[in-house]
Amino acid sequence: MDEPRTEPATLTTERLVLRAPRESDVDAVFTACQDAEIQRWTVVPSPYRREDAEYFVRDLAFNGWLTGANRVWCVFERESGALVGAQGLVLRDHDPRCAEIGWWAVKEFRGRGYTTEAARAVSHYGLRELGLRRLEWQAYVGNAGSRAIAEKVGYRFEGTLRSYAEQRGVFHDAWVGSLLASDLD
Repeated sequence: MDEPRTEPATLTTERLVLRAPRESDVDAVFTACQDAEIQRWTVVPSPYRREDAEYFVRDLAFNGWLTGANRVWCVFERESGALVGAQGLVLRDHDPRCAEIGWWAVKEFRGRGYTTEAARAVSHYGLRELGLRRLEWQAYVGNAGSRAIAEKVGYRFEGTLRSYAEQRGVFHDAWVGSLLASDLD
């Protein structure tokens, strides 16, 4: 039996292009993930090695799109072609009509609204194109930047989950929010 195949979706916004990672993105992903803030607030390995960027592109993103379980986009500025971040939708094992959204932003491009713009496009894609029932955002307590983005996109804060989100073997308290298709109307 053939594996399920999901063709990567390219999303465009006024200022951005979101597409599946390619081999040519490995160096830019590696450089971006050297940032201490990305390592602090996400589950990327720390220290972040070139092999980690290769795994992200060649395995995690590729297989995620292949199965449809983990859709990953690299986010590029349309004008310059520069990598400005990454976005992802990971289907929940307990409910395939629910996905968790996540993102990181390249240090030099923070504060320009790019992550909000990209998260809005990914959220609309998940709820409208994929027909998901619910999108969940979560962040370690204290990640005010991620929370501000989620709120700008329309995610509704639902609370704090104690000792919930695992990062490199340690469990942290996490904020959680959600977005439903009806919230987009």
